Amino acid sequence: MKARRNKKQVPSFRKLLKTSKVKLENKLKNKQFKQQSTLKKYRKEQRKLRQAVKDAVSKKPVPLEDPKEKQPGKRIEREEEEEEEALPLDMMDEDDLQLMKDLGQRASFLTRDISSSEPVHVKKRKHESVIDKYEKIPRTLQTAPEKELIHLLPIKDKSGIIPQTREKPVIDSNQDEEDQEEMEPEEEIIEKPIKELTLEEHLIERKKKLQERKMHIAALASAILSDPESNIKKLKELRSMLMEQDPDVAVTVRKLVIVSLMELFKDITPSYKIRPLTEAEKSTKIRKETQKLREFEEGLVSQYKFYLENLEQMIKDWKQRKLKKSNVVSLKAYKGLAEVAVKSLCELLVALPHFNFHNNIIVLIVPLMNDMSKLVSEMCCEAVKKLFKQDKLGQASLGVIKVISGYVKGRNYEVRPEMLKTFLCLRIKEIEVKKDTEDINKPKKFMTFKEKRKTLSRMQRKWKKAEEKLERELREAEASESTEKKLKLHTETLNIVFVTYFRILKKAQRSPLLPTVLEGLAKFAHLINVEFFDDLLVVLHSLIESGDLSYQESLHCVQTAFHILSGQGDVLNIDPMKFYTHLYKTLFKLHAGATNEGVETVLQCLDVMLTKRRKQVSQQRALAFIKRLCTLALHVLPNSSIGILATNRILMHTFPKTDLLLDNESQGSGVFLPELDEPEYCNAQNTALWELHALRRHYHPIVRRLAVHLIAGAPSEGSEALKPELSRRSAAELFEAYSMAAMTFNPPVESSNSKRKDKVLQGDSFLNEELNQLIKRHCSQVATPLPLDFTKCLETSLR
Repeated sequence: MKARRNKKQVPSFRKLLKTSKVKLENKLKNKQFKQQSTLKKYRKEQRKLRQAVKDAVSKKPVPLEDPKEKQPGKRIEREEEEEEEALPLDMMDEDDLQLMKDLGQRASFLTRDISSSEPVHVKKRKHESVIDKYEKIPRTLQTAPEKELIHLLPIKDKSGIIPQTREKPVIDSNQDEEDQEEMEPEEEIIEKPIKELTLEEHLIERKKKLQERKMHIAALASAILSDPESNIKKLKELRSMLMEQDPDVAVTVRKLVIVSLMELFKDITPSYKIRPLTEAEKSTKIRKETQKLREFEEGLVSQYKFYLENLEQMIKDWKQRKLKKSNVVSLKAYKGLAEVAVKSLCELLVALPHFNFHNNIIVLIVPLMNDMSKLVSEMCCEAVKKLFKQDKLGQASLGVIKVISGYVKGRNYEVRPEMLKTFLCLRIKEIEVKKDTEDINKPKKFMTFKEKRKTLSRMQRKWKKAEEKLERELREAEASESTEKKLKLHTETLNIVFVTYFRILKKAQRSPLLPTVLEGLAKFAHLINVEFFDDLLVVLHSLIESGDLSYQESLHCVQTAFHILSGQGDVLNIDPMKFYTHLYKTLFKLHAGATNEGVETVLQCLDVMLTKRRKQVSQQRALAFIKRLCTLALHVLPNSSIGILATNRILMHTFPKTDLLLDNESQGSGVFLPELDEPEYCNAQNTALWELHALRRHYHPIVRRLAVHLIAGAPSEGSEALKPELSRRSAAELFEAYSMAAMTFNPPVESSNSKRKDKVLQGDSFLNEELNQLIKRHCSQVATPLPLDFTKCLETSLR
């Protein structure tokens, strides 16, 4: 059979597309219009029904017209009801809003005011007027209530029986209702008396409630953990328990919910930042799995945001110390809640540096680092230190440094020193290591097209292309963040750190932040730009000369200066003799008391000043420092003595000619002047290290061992050589290893295992035989009473 030929002209594709779009738009508009009209009809019917019920109760006629001038109050009330019933505009789409505006322009029974006299549908009902329409509506007139009669006993008269009636007294309904309303609460109080519980019963009931809440929290949390994507809505239910209203368990339940949510977010949060979807992404069709994932991500981000807002509000309530209307939580409990909230924020700061709202958490945590509460301040500082230590890239560290720097400047440098001490935990030194490894393992270069064409065949080129593509993909998958990005972030971070340090050096030299600043400069001095070296050294020297610094602060100044000079400062022609003199002069300020902790800084300074700058140090200077350090080792704690003697050992190896201090017969020109503060001119070559003989009898075994080792000339081999656990450690490491901070002997004293003797010696067996006989003879003599005459003795003494 031949196919029937279609006589109609086939429309073009463009025309079809255009008409289909128009049809779809019309269809959508009609559908929306129907929905709106049905909804409005339903609301109108409900409104009429409510009005009818009201009219039936009050038995009052409803006026036909409701003009604004007569009843403005009712009009406003009705408009308010309509506004309450209507949907909020922010829940409608833009198309719906536009449609509503278009509909508002048309004359319809839905949008028309009843009080207007204009006909509703002119075309359909031309001759029917509004007045006729209202005339057809039946009116209910207000009539006086009929009087009720009470029939009494009849009276018999001559004329016959006369019935007797009396009117029933009318009670005002309004007054009756008021009396009933007054009586209702009284009745309720009588019906439901409050049961008074004893303290024991109250505690048992509280325990039951708390157990129920705990089980509910555990059930929700386990459901979310088992399948986060399906049960993401349960996060909202769990978060709603933060508003627990039962005063018996409110505080405990809120704390439990805070911690539970924190642990949940740490577990279910993905390892990437969730960004909001674009309009194009929303409109495209996607698979069910992708849609489910998107819903999970949106729900997670929104609940995480609300959770952080709740924590922030708890901290604000504690700071403001204002009681809420509900009065569920007391003012004392605010502190406990705030501490738990701060702890949770600190955990999230460290655990989720990659996730959304991390900068918001930083902004919350940084001011709390300077809080009056020591516990809160310590928690926040420790969290920031932990973040700095584990941040490999430097993105999170940069964000924290920016906020801290701005906060310190805003408070005019009146902050806790602990805030700036966190800078010491920055991982900036690792850049150099990464640089070296990348220089060794240079990236592989791929062949160009010309090289391939010259050396390879067509099939080989094809295989080579596939191999290179695979290598690129593997490199992208395995590679961490690029070194350039890290360098850029670390440079920016250091710039902010140095700006903060230099501002304090310039403007707040008497601030309690100065020791921390000097310590920070000592750590990062090798990274400072060469342009600032001269000015910085002048400032450090002026600080030392001013005398306003403590001993520890002056040591940090010396340490900073030599760190600068040992790095890029080698190129500069600067003589640091004044810093050597200052350290030599102030060494005897160290002792076994409070300044013992300063020994560690001194050991670090000596390492930078003498060992690392051996080419710039004269023999006279080295001899003077060795002699003074040996003298210092006599009056400090054992761990400090060990560190000092270990430094002397290194110096004797670095400057071999200093062994003349061990020779008693060698003589040079001049006499040793121990009181002179100039190490170059004190003639240290004319003395000997006699202190080592005193240290050889020290009670600490390690001090004795080191003293004997130095007397023997610090040999590397032989019987007097040190064991590897002592020789391979630096002076600062030995100082830490043998620390007596725990107030115990380090190493501990060995317990003596005394053998039990069979024969116990007692009494006379300990004495000599001749002595025993003499004692017996004196004891056996009988004492003869003699008259006491003291005058003879007195006369002899007077003569």
